[in-house]
Amino acid sequence: MERNTRQRGAIRRAFQRADRPLGTGEVLELARGEVGGLGIATVYRNIRTLANEGWLDVVELPGEVPRYEVRGKGHHHHFRCRQCDRVYEVPGCVGSLSEIVPPGFSLESHELVLYGLCADCSASP
Repeated sequence: MERNTRQRGAIRRAFQRADRPLGTGEVLELARGEVGGLGIATVYRNIRTLANEGWLDVVELPGEVPRYEVRGKGHHHHFRCRQCDRVYEVPGCVGSLSEIVPPGFSLESHELVLYGLCADCSASP
């Protein structure tokens, strides 16, 4: 297990404060408010460690670089704002997908991604 450094603590708190999936650049920006000299290599290294330790999950959206979120939340999906590129969690699910699975197929998992404008971007003129 890795030691808990000041940088790692700032990165953890960035995820906790944001409470949504973050890309490495977003983590760097948020954590730099607490640790001024933080660099992108340190962010990558700590995110990899936190994911390996099971504290973070990888969020992979089609055609996008991975984002990361704190592990342990219930089943949910994601909403990506087309204007600001932020990703948000959408709690719950759409219901039974067994009705649309072709006959003879066995559904094991699914991922639903919604696209549009977030509340902040929708309110902007």
